[in-house]
Formats: sequence, structure tokens, C-alpha cells
Amino acid sequence: MNETYSNLFETFTFRNGVTLKNRVVMAPMTTWSSNDDYTVSDEELTYYQKRVNGVGVVITGCTHVQPNGIGFTNEFAAYDDKFIPSLRKLAEAAKSGGAPAILQIFHGGNKALPALTPNGEVVSSSALATEASDFAPSVLPRELSPEEILEVIHAFGETTRRAIEAGFDGVEIHGAHGFLLQNFFSPFFNRREDEWGGSLENRLRFPLAVVQEIKNVIKKHATKPFMLGYRISPDEIQEGGLRMKDTYALIEHLIEKDVDYIHASLKDALSSKPVDSQDDKTYLELIVDHVNGRVPVLAAGSMVTPNDVKTALDKGLTLAAIGHALIMNPDWIEKVQNGNEAEIKTAIRKSKVRELELPEKLWTAIQASGPWFKIEE
Repeated sequence: MNETYSNLFETFTFRNGVTLKNRVVMAPMTTWSSNDDYTVSDEELTYYQKRVNGVGVVITGCTHVQPNGIGFTNEFAAYDDKFIPSLRKLAEAAKSGGAPAILQIFHGGNKALPALTPNGEVVSSSALATEASDFAPSVLPRELSPEEILEVIHAFGETTRRAIEAGFDGVEIHGAHGFLLQNFFSPFFNRREDEWGGSLENRLRFPLAVVQEIKNVIKKHATKPFMLGYRISPDEIQEGGLRMKDTYALIEHLIEKDVDYIHASLKDALSSKPVDSQDDKTYLELIVDHVNGRVPVLAAGSMVTPNDVKTALDKGLTLAAIGHALIMNPDWIEKVQNGNEAEIKTAIRKSKVRELELPEKLWTAIQASGPWFKIEE
């Protein structure tokens, strides 16, 4: 191994005693690859088994905690006990490389797919539509009632219980990307005038209630250390949307709640800067500086080469998540460990797709993704 990359292979132990063999994380990635009944497909199991060898921890793609929370087509589900056998298969595949596996859980909020939700209804913090994207149309959501909010909180807890029963080693709350937790946290998308909206304190109420519910479930049902992470998007592009000062407040509360790590989802971990940036500091640098070692910080975003990962870790990041890099190089860790980092691909070669064992629907999505992936003949 090239000693330049030795920091990638340092072990890390969480406060709860869970030890990772290195600092590289398999990032959570949607694969659009479930069976039509939302159980995990054999294709997806194969996809994980091929990529988990060597990484320090595996975070799965997201799964919805309620039927109306589905954010992607063919997204595996976890909102009912009938999905526990499916989740158990995924846990086994994700852990087959010897690393802990974390189930990412979420509710799509105003980005849920009306074609797949009960009665075509989309719900959110307020009746305010998000812009259409490649993945979801722009629809006017219905504002959740206070009673329904409590049901969603309970659903996050129930999904955590299923994750424990299925054999996962933790859950990650997806509070990023404009999904339901961010709908509530955002001053732009949360226009409520009750206890769940308005002031920063009220906008934080829902995400923090979800965290507390999950902690209660872990305490009740887990028989060994079970991790709880929280994924954030640091700000929003909209005028009047989230800004870093809001995110710092959320981080303070998450530290107070004793989460095991905070996961920053960034477009480019090494260069992305805040919407209202006043200097050259990146999100990564600002978050690491603010946290100041009080909680492990994980980040994902366009890190493909070992140099990218090394640079992020050198800047104080605790754990670095790679996603596209593992899609293109299932043996990424092995290549770096063996000093063969020059062989790491930064594009997908069409002639090699079969060898990569990509689920068919994921490969279709990649081909339609435009700038997401570089594809070569």
C-alpha cells in the first residue's frame, strides 16, 4: 500500500464501542431495484455483496417508513413487519464483507411519488410544492395534521425496530435532500403556525422528536450497540431557505441527543460552499470546525479517488463516504490496499457493465443521468 493513503485505513471506534476497520464508508445510494412488491431483489443483494468487501461500514439506500413516503420507483420498503424477511436478506448481504450495516430510513415528504402513494396523495409540513426534479414531479402536498405527525414519528420508531430485528447495526435518519424531515426544518417549506412550525425551536421539533423516538426504540429493543446517524443538507438555494446558522443549531441539538454521527450530504465534499458564502471555507471545513470533535462527522460528495478521500480526512473529516466510486470500482478498497490505485476507474465502460453486476434498473438510471456518470464505450 502507498503510505500516502495510510489515514484511510486507520481504525475508528464510536463511543458505543462499535469499531470500524477503516475510515471509508459505502455511501447510501438508491438503486431503483426492488421487486414490484417493494421487497429487496436478488439483483440488489448481488450488487451489495460485490461492493461491501473492505469498507469500514455500509449504509444502504433509503427505505420509506410509511406507504406515502416513497421517494423513488422500485424503492425497497420497511413500513410493515411483512418486510422484515426482505430486510434481513439485505442486512446479511450488506454485512457479508465483515463491516457493520446501517439502514437509511426516511419519508419522501413533498418529494414523494404520487403515482405510488395511497390515493395519489403527497404530504408535507405545509401545502407548498417543491420544484420538479429528474426523480419526482412538482405536486401540491397536503399539510400533515398534528395527529398524523405523531403517526409519522411512531413510524420511524417502528422501522427502527424492524431494522433491529432484521440484524442491522444501526439506522441513519435521512434528514437531507428536501425530504420530510427537511420540509419541517426548512423556514421556506414549513409555513405552519402551530407548535410544529414558525420559530427555529418549533421547526426543530419534528426532526428531534424522530431522533428521540428512535433512541427510545433502540433502548427498548436493541441487545447490542446499535448506531443512530443523521444525514443533513447544510442549506437550501431558495431565498428564505435553510442557511448554515440553522444547520449549526440542528447540529447542537443532535450532539445533545447523543447521536453516533452526523452525515453531511454534499455535491462536492472538497469544494462545495454555502449559498451565502462570505469566504473560501467549504461546507466540510465549516461543519468540522463547528463540531470540533464533539461527534463523528461523515461526508459524501464526489469523492472518487483515494486522493479525494485522503484530502477530506486530512481536513478533519472522521469518515468519508464513497458511492459512485464503488459503483465503478467494486474492489476500490482492495486496489488502494494493494497499491493499485492507478487502476481505479472514473468512468463506466459499457463493455464492462456485466462484470460490475449492476441491477438493470440502476444501469438504466445511470444512462439517463446526464452528468452524474461519465460513460465510455
